[in-house]
Amino acid sequence: MKDRKAVWPWVVVGVAVVGGAGWWLFRDNLPPAPGASPFAAQAPAGESRIEPPAAAPEAQPAQTPQHPLERDDSADAGLPALGDSDATAQQALASLFASDVLALLRQDHLVQRLVMHIDNLTQPVMPSNALAARPLPGSLKVEGDAASGGVRIAAANAARYAPWVKAFTAVDADALVAAYLRLYPLVQEAWREAGHPDGHFNDRLVAVIDHLLQAPEPARPLEVELDERGRYRFVDPGLQSRSVGQKLLLRLDAEQSRAVRQQLRAIRAAVTRGG
Repeated sequence: MKDRKAVWPWVVVGVAVVGGAGWWLFRDNLPPAPGASPFAAQAPAGESRIEPPAAAPEAQPAQTPQHPLERDDSADAGLPALGDSDATAQQALASLFASDVLALLRQDHLVQRLVMHIDNLTQPVMPSNALAARPLPGSLKVEGDAASGGVRIAAANAARYAPWVKAFTAVDADALVAAYLRLYPLVQEAWREAGHPDGHFNDRLVAVIDHLLQAPEPARPLEVELDERGRYRFVDPGLQSRSVGQKLLLRLDAEQSRAVRQQLRAIRAAVTRGG
């Protein structure tokens, strides 16, 4: 949990679904990480692009989805090409979330970013080029001091996350998943272009949700300390070793964490009805 801003896709888990949803967000203390990314290192000014993988993996036998979706394939005819899908994805999200929430999302290559952001929630760090959202305003609030009882995440820190948690948990899970189903061909194409030619993103989404729901629920407040780079980390090594997504849940207060978990369970139920 480094002292930088982290982003929280929950709503992604919601749309793209997640695209959550959780896009959300919290970029508190997530360092940019090196490694493979579907995004170009830096596009020229005024231009934004995503580079395809350098080499396509060998074709493998098609996998049977573990969690097939129940959707009307006849609606696919109205979808744009993935490279022209930003306006369509933004419109779908605008029907579910307020403009101030959507303002944090990066608007280019939106479907691709949501897919990669969700995929990386199970990793120890989030590659900077995989972020789907801009930093959440503000910084991590702490209380106490190392000399007398330690430094802890302050109860007031929950207020920073409150608008985003409320937006994610207030959305009807079925409506969220309906948008996801509508966009699913684009989501699946983005998933395959990212190096999973025979995989199914919905299976990955379910796996990510299950991973998030396995996050521990320790008593608050949680003790933190500054590392040698001046960034906050959990004092408990078991918590510090958790994934990006699970540490995001740990930054919430207990009530917020329960609400987000409840919504994740509702989303999981909605995207697994087909199998």
